[in-house]
Amino acid sequence: MNFQTAHANYEKLAANIRNVICGKEDLIKKMLAAFFSGGHVLLEDVPGTGKTTLAKSLAKSIGTQFARVQFTPDLLPADILGLSIYEQASGSFHFNKGPIFTNILLADEINRASPRTQSALLEAMAEKQISIEAKEYQLDNLFFVIATENPVESHGTYPLPESQMDRFMVKLCPGYLDRDTEVTMLADQIAGHPLTHLSQVITDTEIFAIMDIVQQTRLSKEIQYYIVDIVAATRKADHILLGAGPRGTLALGKMAQGLAFIHGREFVSPEDIHEAAVPVLSHRIELQPQAKFAGQSDEELVLDLLQTIPVPQ
Repeated sequence: MNFQTAHANYEKLAANIRNVICGKEDLIKKMLAAFFSGGHVLLEDVPGTGKTTLAKSLAKSIGTQFARVQFTPDLLPADILGLSIYEQASGSFHFNKGPIFTNILLADEINRASPRTQSALLEAMAEKQISIEAKEYQLDNLFFVIATENPVESHGTYPLPESQMDRFMVKLCPGYLDRDTEVTMLADQIAGHPLTHLSQVITDTEIFAIMDIVQQTRLSKEIQYYIVDIVAATRKADHILLGAGPRGTLALGKMAQGLAFIHGREFVSPEDIHEAAVPVLSHRIELQPQAKFAGQSDEELVLDLLQTIPVPQ
């Protein structure tokens, strides 16, 4: 598949999702950039902003296996991974696979489960495999996690551990719709939800072809150093308790490749790095308490750092 055909398939997929998700072009673009780059997505916002609908729209548009796990305080790791059950007839244990054995996994309200249960996803998200009772089970090559969470201040939530946050390539915040778009959404759903009419528009083969092209998107040596300098700055900046690690460096490069492809280019530019920096790095840094009390946010700090790093010419 050549670049033009792959990009046309992306446009077809994005247009199909826009039939359900109104007024969120940037959100759809960044989610698909992460998807084609092999990363996972964390959607954080208040209830009712379309986080679950976005995940379902992607799953229906690519027509692949989809599983949803509703994270609750009493959820156990075995409820996600699966467990071995003794079969009396055969006198042996049989492993029953959990919902994680799918292509697209919607981890709904992930921060309502305990950190112990949240950590059940760590190995799967990093290595596309799980280990149960000293045995390794491989997950599908198309394994993709979309997790939703409510803000930490919401009732009944647990903060995600740093190791879990680091497994997500990007954190995206859908936000509210503007007045006209919300009216359009209301009109579209008076007679029923458009999600019920959504159909598959792209195959697994076409998705893997796009992923191969994204992976081949050129990262020049100057851009590579630019990425490393930006991530290193998060470790040395004032008011930073914890900066982004090497996984953040890799995520920033891959996300920039995905955005370059979506913008119709076969090479990464500094603009792609700037667009990717906040969603890739903001959830990987921890501010010192006094900076939080002063009202500074992770996103603002990343934007400030971008102003201090010389842009390659």
